Amino acid sequence: MISKEFLKKIEIELKISKNSDYTRQRYLDSIKKFLDFIGKLPEQATEDDIKFYVSEKLSDKSSASIIVFLAAVKYAYSSVFKKDITRGIKRPKREKKLPVVLSKQEVKALIDNLDTKKSKLMVSLIYACGLRVSELVNLKLNDLDFEEKTGHIKKAKGKKDRIFNIPGILTKKLQKHVENQRGLNQEYVFPGRNSKMSARNLQKIVSRAAKKAGINKEVHVHTLRHSFATHLLESGTDIRIIQEMLGHSDLNTTQIYTHVSNEQIKKVKSPLDVL
Repeated sequence: MISKEFLKKIEIELKISKNSDYTRQRYLDSIKKFLDFIGKLPEQATEDDIKFYVSEKLSDKSSASIIVFLAAVKYAYSSVFKKDITRGIKRPKREKKLPVVLSKQEVKALIDNLDTKKSKLMVSLIYACGLRVSELVNLKLNDLDFEEKTGHIKKAKGKKDRIFNIPGILTKKLQKHVENQRGLNQEYVFPGRNSKMSARNLQKIVSRAAKKAGINKEVHVHTLRHSFATHLLESGTDIRIIQEMLGHSDLNTTQIYTHVSNEQIKKVKSPLDVL
């Protein structure tokens, strides 16, 4: 089986199982790079090929990158060839890294350095509502209810639906933007060249603005979601409410933000101060 045919079959399986665009792209990229490296037909790949690829190409990457690669190979070969050639490979432990969080001043600086009104609206909405990049790019015009001032996220991560509040400061701008998109017969709130905005393009927009703003941190779109959760926690919002707003199934996932709240730490007085 040639690689193109194999990749197409994997793509079909991923679509049938309702994986996100992001997951599909990551899995397909991982498999393509692996096959290009080993120079074999897909059905000829072995466990030793996988180990060699990981040692040569992924040894300096994070544990998460290796885990994603192995998950992609397992899915591909189990789906197409009904076998798991990763079975004998031990997965690395996930690194417990604290997420990068921007201060409120850095968030404002990032937004101020965006080039267009559309970019400012997109990034503001992500931060204001704690949206994932996939949730923003898949947001449709009919998902917004301006009378109730709410938005509806459908089939988010974990196939969960949830609502978010449209912030008052963005309501008029967002409503005007939506009316313009309806007039252009668009389906998505933020369309791109191929029907909807690509996650990759949005990442480039955010990275460029962060650089212009002089933010010396590794800033991704998801950094705004981390910042949203941390800033809510710092302002006293109950962590279970934050859990619901983020769409986390498990409170333990949300608990990580209790470890990154610098403002909470600053409020704690040393026992020496009260002697």
